[in-house]
Amino acid sequence: MTAVRSNTSTGKKDIQSTVPAPAGPVKGMGSGQERVAANVYEYTESRSVVRMVDAAADLIRQRGEAAFAEFGQDDSRWHEGEAYVFVLDPEGNMLVHPDAALKGKNQWDLHDINGKPIIRGLIEAATALPDRPEGWYHYQWPVPGGLLPRWKSSYVRRVEAPSGRTYVVGSGVYNDRMERAFVVDAVVRAVSEMERCGRAAFAAICDPTGPYLAKDAYIWVNDLDGVELVNPAFRSLEGRSLLDMQDANGKYVYREMIRLIKTQGDGWVDYQWPKPGESVPSQKSAYVHGAHLGDQEVLVGCGVYLDDAPRAIVQTPKMTTEEVTALVRDAAKMLATEGAKAYPVFRQQGSRWFHGDTYLFAFDLDGTRTFYPVAPDEEGRNVHELKDALGRPIMTMILDAVNSPTGEGWVHYVYAKPGEVYPAWKSSFVKRVTTPSGKDLILGCGIYNMQMHKTFIEDLVNRAANLLHEQGEASFGLLRDKTGPFVFMNTYVFVEDPDGNELMNAAMPYLEGKNLIEVTDLQGKTVVRDEIAAAMTDGSAWLEHYWYLPGSNKPARKQTFVRKVQHDGRTFIVGSGLYEEQGPATGTQQPDIVKTSWQSLKEERLTDQLSRQVLFGEKATLARLTLRSGAGIARHYHMNEEYSWVLSGALEYRLDDRTVVVRAGEILVVPSNVPHAIVALEDSTCVDFFAPVREDWLKGEDQYLRKLH
Repeated sequence: MTAVRSNTSTGKKDIQSTVPAPAGPVKGMGSGQERVAANVYEYTESRSVVRMVDAAADLIRQRGEAAFAEFGQDDSRWHEGEAYVFVLDPEGNMLVHPDAALKGKNQWDLHDINGKPIIRGLIEAATALPDRPEGWYHYQWPVPGGLLPRWKSSYVRRVEAPSGRTYVVGSGVYNDRMERAFVVDAVVRAVSEMERCGRAAFAAICDPTGPYLAKDAYIWVNDLDGVELVNPAFRSLEGRSLLDMQDANGKYVYREMIRLIKTQGDGWVDYQWPKPGESVPSQKSAYVHGAHLGDQEVLVGCGVYLDDAPRAIVQTPKMTTEEVTALVRDAAKMLATEGAKAYPVFRQQGSRWFHGDTYLFAFDLDGTRTFYPVAPDEEGRNVHELKDALGRPIMTMILDAVNSPTGEGWVHYVYAKPGEVYPAWKSSFVKRVTTPSGKDLILGCGIYNMQMHKTFIEDLVNRAANLLHEQGEASFGLLRDKTGPFVFMNTYVFVEDPDGNELMNAAMPYLEGKNLIEVTDLQGKTVVRDEIAAAMTDGSAWLEHYWYLPGSNKPARKQTFVRKVQHDGRTFIVGSGLYEEQGPATGTQQPDIVKTSWQSLKEERLTDQLSRQVLFGEKATLARLTLRSGAGIARHYHMNEEYSWVLSGALEYRLDDRTVVVRAGEILVVPSNVPHAIVALEDSTCVDFFAPVREDWLKGEDQYLRKLH
């Protein structure tokens, strides 16, 4: 079970694990077993799902299989917005589900877009610990009617019917946020698996298709001397002692965690730590729990990132892409003329060539360092197998860049600054040089946390275009490879054909094979159609639109560079782009002031009786809805506070406990997560203000508006 413990120093409630390790076969649970109280969850959506599943389990316990028919009714309490009840048996047969394509069939082999086994994971979440019949499982699944998948967290409960049969009943919520209770759930399960399986459990902890990697959360393990044993998000830390590591605020993070394990057995620690794939620390709250790994006592942890907390400030690099390029090209001229005699000049501290953490480096084509002023003792060492913190082969990417037709290019990788723990994105410009002796060398210079720039994107697209021209579809494997040079930060390459079919998309493989010619962004632009038209007309072009950020699938302003390529008579459009919210290298920008009018905003017809105009800000959303008499909006709820100002006509708001009519000139305030339906009593227009921003609309999750009601 999971208990709630009051923290006397802060007054907050902490979630504490008290789950014993599993022993013996899985059996059905009786009604006397304890359950996690819904009120331990931070978010209303999670609490609602837990209450729905617990109520459904009680009904199965009382009425058995006869309850299944009630669960299948569309307008029942078992369907709340996007949440619905499903029922599985232990063999993976889907007994209850609103999707007829899934119901009544064995779904054991159903996987999400990342290869995670959905049904097996749901069943294991409810059966892995015999003394705990409930659990959470996280996977990516398309929102009904939506284009892209989102993270879904499903709560499941094991229950025994009067017939003696065991079932798994569950429901889920689309939510990119991690609950603290989810973190406790993952840690407790990992502790149990480690104490049963020993170090063999480390493979499951690192498995991207397993239960321990979800959203931006992951399990890590270290011993009580501070040595990191396993960390799937930061593999470069494994084997290192982090006892003396301090976060951005000077906190000795691992010392505090180890103290908690030794004095309390478990607990929460707040500190600053980068999200996976980033280098800028964010505020994080981690739950740590002691475990026995054979005869060794270790610490098992997992955390939640606090998105609303301020992030650490990263100093903006002082050199631009143009300056780095000029530096390397000028140095290459010296090296081509003077050979190794130029090295003493390049080695002078405080010079143009070496200042702060900016320096030149050189390799031969076999990967041996010939010049490395920050660590001269490394010169002469072969680093051909050197990989970055994400497992990307650095030398292979450098060689690919200098073997391009221009003999130069940009390479991006994650590497720790000398003397630092956190790896950071580093962008290096490299150039092939022939010395007076006839030997070819690679000369380069790199900058940490460099602001994303159009130069990087054009370089990337041009290299991808050359590869596509030479190899055609055979190049797709390399273009997709997340350990290769064509995927970094939030940047990736995509390939389309002139008809709008997505042929290859490294960040969003679930779009491959789909025709996107009619897909529009938030401003109504036909994104793919515009990209194709520009490339076919001009050969190459820059365009601006909104597109989805990898991982979160949240639309963001994006500048995209596209280029037309031909291979064996077939035409391709290859492209890449940079987002306004471009990863760890992004600097803070002052939002633009926008002046507009309802007349200039596109009107989107949702049904024959309902249309919408919408304006998205950074923190809020403003919309104008036009409804014909009799138009209805189905019962729904959202996390946003809503201010509805009726300009003309009359709207009837149907709440669970009452009905409120709002007429022209009147304003209704609907609090967060209050279920309501709307009916137009006459032709009406209203302006709705939502805070915070309607992320569900941004992600295309507005199907309740598009259904006739």
